[in-house]
Amino acid sequence: MEHLTNILYWISTGLLVPVVVVLLFLFVRALLLTGGFFNHYQMKQKADRLLNEKIDSGRFDDPAQMLEGLPANSSVLPIRYARLILENRDHNAQIIRLLSAFEIEADKELSLSKNLTKLGPILGLMGTLIPMGPALVGLATGDIASLAHNMQVAFATTVVGLLIGAIGFITQQAKQRWYLQDYINLEYIARMVNADYRQSHAGIR
Repeated sequence: MEHLTNILYWISTGLLVPVVVVLLFLFVRALLLTGGFFNHYQMKQKADRLLNEKIDSGRFDDPAQMLEGLPANSSVLPIRYARLILENRDHNAQIIRLLSAFEIEADKELSLSKNLTKLGPILGLMGTLIPMGPALVGLATGDIASLAHNMQVAFATTVVGLLIGAIGFITQQAKQRWYLQDYINLEYIARMVNADYRQSHAGIR
């Protein structure tokens, strides 16, 4: 039994370095995500103004006029899909396919935030528990320096892991609201420009 517990101890202590490395990597990704999040927010503000102008104009009987002003090669999801819906306005099946494709792409955009939300606290907890073994050994042997060092590592990994999770959670919640609003706008455009889509989805929402 002692051999088995020693094996488990060696495995757990051996995981400390990989856990710390992955935590640092995720922390850098979280910082990059934060910068990209504010850039995404600014682009969304412009896209929302443009789409709302088109929707408020009510000129759905003139798709050419609706397409005018929508960038052809925009990297902003709602603008790109609004163009595609207007270009395929006479094809109900294609519009349904485009709306589903938008949901898939939106979910893909949320994947990093979702992963940070889950992995940050998990790795932070692992980084907390792993050094506790050596810390207790140091306490038992009177090695205060080793105890202090391992406790420092434990607290640091906890804080970094929670920070990563918080960044992931906040960006995920905000982006989910944004994409939901975008989907509502796109479906409204689809309903207004395609009579078949409007009839096939009547009473669903």
